[in-house]
Amino acid sequence: MTPPESAFTLAITARPDDIDELGHVNNAVWVRWIQDLATAHWNAIAPGDAIDRYIWVVTRHEIDYRGNVAVGETVTGHTWISEPPKGARFWRNVRFTGPDGKIRVVAKTNWAIIDREKGRAVRVPSDLADLFLND
Repeated sequence: MTPPESAFTLAITARPDDIDELGHVNNAVWVRWIQDLATAHWNAIAPGDAIDRYIWVVTRHEIDYRGNVAVGETVTGHTWISEPPKGARFWRNVRFTGPDGKIRVVAKTNWAIIDREKGRAVRVPSDLADLFLND
């Protein structure tokens, strides 16, 4: 899964509290970084009224761990949406690469959009989906 040139990117540096007893980034931290990356992407692209109206929740993570990251090492997270939403849900693609360009983690995560006022999932508005779809 190669990200398109238009993929959103974010650099993240592993802190001492991200490291587990094996000396590399803990699996739970990777999940947090996936959420941080997705949230940054949403906040960078979505209009303010959409950010105020909606919140996203994860419904599924599929994660492949391909390499380790040590304390102080910086990875670049890439995320993009390659498929139109289905109802309230869509799949987000994620890839983290090290400074050497090698893939450390690849993930596909499923998210549902929640209307804050109604407190329930709603169909992803097409104009909003169009802002995030990558060719």
